[in-house]
Amino acid sequence: MKLKRLYYTKTYRILLNGLWRDHPVSCKLLGMCLTLGVSNKVSNALAIGLGFTFVLVVTAAIISMLRNYIPRNARVIIYMVIISSFVIVVDRFLMAFYPSVSETLGPYIGLIITSCILVGRLEEFSIKNPVYFSMLDAFASGIGFAYTLIILAVIREFLGFGTILDIKVTPENWTNCLVIGMAPGAFFVLSIYLWIVRTLAKVDPGKIGVLHG
Repeated sequence: MKLKRLYYTKTYRILLNGLWRDHPVSCKLLGMCLTLGVSNKVSNALAIGLGFTFVLVVTAAIISMLRNYIPRNARVIIYMVIISSFVIVVDRFLMAFYPSVSETLGPYIGLIITSCILVGRLEEFSIKNPVYFSMLDAFASGIGFAYTLIILAVIREFLGFGTILDIKVTPENWTNCLVIGMAPGAFFVLSIYLWIVRTLAKVDPGKIGVLHG
């Protein structure tokens, strides 16, 4: 009974950390390149968020299964090979079924490979834990990253273009704030979002990290 309780406690803690308390974007300031680059449209945010989560979960499972056989001095190389393989899968999937989204995203899909969130979760968690917990951690971190992209994208697409998923949702006399859909707007909206989330999550200002791609 005690082991079962510990199992559920660890599961809850992993989910809470990835989705809120140790959030990759709002708490660690990781994945900034993708966050700023693809959060101008909801369709882009959905594609990158779901693709990112898929790559992270599958890679975490493989790394966890092989954790006792991966040489310490070759970890990062192995991570990158596995990550890049599944990023190619995501890229080809988007090209085949969502060509317009694939064309719009362009090089941002490839940036998934270099994301600090991926390598960080693999090195910090997956290489040290069983498959179930590693996949759970990857899923929580991936969804945490995805919902942040989507929230930012809803705000930026609505204010900047007057649309949601390219469907016009504003009245005819609405004036678009185009700067919100551009690079300066990304920093502005993200800064306000981080301020609100960090306040709610009670993140210690003294532990604010450095911006990472």
